[in-house]
Amino acid sequence: MRIVVGADHAGFDLKQLLAEYLRHRGYEVIDKGTASGEPVDYPDFAEAVAATLLAGAADRGVLVCGSGVGASVAANKIPGIRAGLCHNTYSARQGVEHDDMNVLVLGARVIGVEMARELVDHFLAAKFNGAERHRRRLEKIKALEQRYGRSDRGDRQ
Repeated sequence: MRIVVGADHAGFDLKQLLAEYLRHRGYEVIDKGTASGEPVDYPDFAEAVAATLLAGAADRGVLVCGSGVGASVAANKIPGIRAGLCHNTYSARQGVEHDDMNVLVLGARVIGVEMARELVDHFLAAKFNGAERHRRRLEKIKALEQRYGRSDRGDRQ
């Protein structure tokens, strides 16, 4: 399985540790940055991870930022991406099984390294179960993406 990883500066250290962990576990890792702890903008890395997934170059993605919230919001703006911010193993597994989640988002300032490894393990081991109710809900999500596209209607400026 090919895993694309990305992080902003706040998630850099955890991303590095997770990338090494994944390689050690036998996964092919595609690292989309950032390459240091210097301040950067999380939407850039959410887009890089999403673009890699949508191009078919990776099977799943892992994004890390300080809280996980910003990266999750940014990634979910991209049609076809189903990113879930997870800080417990149930959500990391169930997000794939029921919602066909393709990006796991983690908050480096919220969880520790061992929990992050457990979350990644649960996320990668899970499979979408394909039940009719879950497929129906995914079709509704796709319809929302088509209906609203890349609208800026949520901006509050």
